[in-house]
Amino acid sequence: MRAKILFPTLILLVIGNMAYAQAPPAELHGWLDLTYSSKYVWRGFDIYDDKSGIHPGVDLSYGPFGINVTGHRANSGEFENGERWDYTLYYFGGLNMDQPYALQYRFGWVYYNYPDQPTEGNQTPGEQNAALYELHGIFSLPKICPGGVVPSYVLVKLWPADSGSYSGSRTTTPYVRALDGTASGWAHIFMLDYALTTGGLLPETPEQVWNFHAEAIYNDGVGPAGQRVDHDWTNAVFGVSTNFDLAENITLTPGVYHQITMDDSVNDDKDETWVSVGIRYKF
Repeated sequence: MRAKILFPTLILLVIGNMAYAQAPPAELHGWLDLTYSSKYVWRGFDIYDDKSGIHPGVDLSYGPFGINVTGHRANSGEFENGERWDYTLYYFGGLNMDQPYALQYRFGWVYYNYPDQPTEGNQTPGEQNAALYELHGIFSLPKICPGGVVPSYVLVKLWPADSGSYSGSRTTTPYVRALDGTASGWAHIFMLDYALTTGGLLPETPEQVWNFHAEAIYNDGVGPAGQRVDHDWTNAVFGVSTNFDLAENITLTPGVYHQITMDDSVNDDKDETWVSVGIRYKF
């Protein structure tokens, strides 16, 4: 267990120290935010079954290193055990940033923790450990496309913190037979982003930037909660958001999103539409 935690952490520290040794001293940056979402749809899965959720978060970065903590909690009492906190260590940077083939990247290790569930798996209904680990790499090409379209690719490796839990291995135990899946595997996310600038919506705002986002996910059989998921293109998401500066370093971000589900092993609902409103303080 400790090796699974320490190994990716050491990789990030070693890579970061190699790059950071050649960089000038950096400053500490960060932000605090709180987001409301009318649904919590995560990688195609409707986590709280059409119920709304809140997502507090904090992010700190120094040089190429960063740490992020983000929570997810339903506003409905029936999903109390589904509260999740994501703890992420990451390293980011760029290559050839003055060239058309400039590459931005981020490597991260994530611990998905469910505080209302035990840390050791067992075979008692409702008490199985659901904690997960993740390694991911995010790669963006900000200058490769004309017109400001930015393509990105995310490679995800997810696996259970406890191999004996219901999310860790296939099982024929009667009360989890409906799941009969595994949280261990890969996912591939392909994204496109585009920022469109128009006239401002408010008198004191000379221009407004609309951030359009599209993504498609190929799930290689990974069910985070032990679902049996097909190896297939599972869903596509389209959305738009914009920012309003409320005060110095304080930003309000509303957004609207729509998901088309291609595989019902991820989501029984073919279409999902939701809105989000977030407020962020940068420092």
